[in-house]
Amino acid sequence: MPVTGNNSTTEISIQVSLGGFSFDRSPWIGSEKLFTTPEFQRRYSSVSISLLTPKVALVPEPFFNPSKAREALEEVVALAPGDSVEYVPVPSLASVLVYSNTIGESLSKVLSNTVLPTSGEPVKVLPEMYYLLMELDSITEYNKIVASWADGWLHLVIAQGKSLSLCNTFEAPDFTTAEYFIFLAMKRLQLNPEVSTVCFRTPLSPEAEMSLYRYFKSVSRL
Repeated sequence: MPVTGNNSTTEISIQVSLGGFSFDRSPWIGSEKLFTTPEFQRRYSSVSISLLTPKVALVPEPFFNPSKAREALEEVVALAPGDSVEYVPVPSLASVLVYSNTIGESLSKVLSNTVLPTSGEPVKVLPEMYYLLMELDSITEYNKIVASWADGWLHLVIAQGKSLSLCNTFEAPDFTTAEYFIFLAMKRLQLNPEVSTVCFRTPLSPEAEMSLYRYFKSVSRL
């Protein structure tokens, strides 16, 4: 939950899926609660809004051409003619994340214009994958496994030390399938889950969390 106080910094982090939203580690909340959520009736020093779009591609800086951003994304995901394409730098990885937020929802745009920072300027909605990549620096373990799961898609980032090993999305209609892709990726990278912590940014059901605990050293909610 946001930190409040007369002189303290206040922050809020919101994740948006096709089915609703989550903020500051809350369970998923339906879009009908948008205008009755008390935490959205104030301003914050820092606001971040992520959209769980599977339409993402990480491109190394030397190979990125802004004029060909759409082509770069179309190499890895299917885009409709009307899909908008944007990009955001990821300096810590010397890369650029190319993405499309066109996934058939409008909730993220409404939230961007509703939950405002103290400046009053709406924040840019960025893909969930961007925030997964940003979490890598905060994880002290050598094996860094960061994931989100919603709307039938697993968003997965794996790094070893300072080296990024995987950044991808996988179609996973249920959590068992999401686990399968996590374990498949770790097997290919020769990582042992028994000595690793898996970190999730999206809410986990008690059943999903217990299932992960059967294999991993620890399960963390970022």
